[in-house]
Amino acid sequence: MTCLRSWLLLVLALPTENATARMRFWRALKAMGCAVLRDGVYLLPSGEERSLVISELADEIVAAGGAATVIETVSRDRAQDELFVALFDRSGPYAEFGQELSAARKSLSRLSVTEANRLLRRLLREYEALRSIDYFAGVASAGTAAAWADFVAEANMLLSPDEPQAANSGILRLALENYQGRTWATRRHLWVDRVACAWLIRRFIDPTAKFLWLEKPSACPKKTLGFDFDGATFPHVGERVSFEVLLTSFGLEQDRGLVRIGELVHTLDVGGHAVPEAGGFEATMAGARQRCPDDDALLDEMSGVLDSLYVFFSGPGTRGRDR
Repeated sequence: MTCLRSWLLLVLALPTENATARMRFWRALKAMGCAVLRDGVYLLPSGEERSLVISELADEIVAAGGAATVIETVSRDRAQDELFVALFDRSGPYAEFGQELSAARKSLSRLSVTEANRLLRRLLREYEALRSIDYFAGVASAGTAAAWADFVAEANMLLSPDEPQAANSGILRLALENYQGRTWATRRHLWVDRVACAWLIRRFIDPTAKFLWLEKPSACPKKTLGFDFDGATFPHVGERVSFEVLLTSFGLEQDRGLVRIGELVHTLDVGGHAVPEAGGFEATMAGARQRCPDDDALLDEMSGVLDSLYVFFSGPGTRGRDR
């Protein structure tokens, strides 16, 4: 016998005298990807997290003067099961997103780096929002995933031809004592990953490090430790940006503050889950680049920002590493 799916039904009557609250609740229902069975009756696939979220929404509706009840049920038969699943078909939204990707691809060459990064982050938010409500992923999902990967790769190659492409090698654990008093190098005109790596190296890995800012990655001297470019000692590896590679290489990935900074760097460099502080850091970095005369001054300026973020991210009761 075929196992039938479980579902969550939200039966509601929104408050009639509070237009602002009604709009907020409608937006919340849309963001969750609820299917509409009839006026005031919404459907979601069952699940612990979705049950919690929809129950909290029901409580908010009641508190605002409306009425709401959450019911967990099971499809009556196979036909009803297939009917309910069909209500969550996302092929239309995926097609619309694909058209948006095509239009964005045509505009890439005309955008500045800042504008292109902003576009990538906006599209990433849209893509992740769509994926989060694609409860029964199918062909449309797979096709869009491939189109998104192609778009990101094309954007990176077009706008940042010297940006490192992710290597597939493993990450070796290295001893800090073998990396003291060294010369480190990366591409000049520092941006998020590079400035964060340089800060990490000086604060947690090699306090007496010297830095070279390269015009071209090919100019990196042989005995110099390169980071954040193809062929560097510390490039991108898999899904990890160079900052995260350094954390793993030197056994720093258990440090809560550094991991949180790594998430911020990852989001700004290659995209990912939203980090609330990312926008502020990017704006500060952009302003510092305009104010500072060279990369040494820029590193000094942003080191104070990263020091403060590290303390903030480490949180009460979390001790940083003393260097």
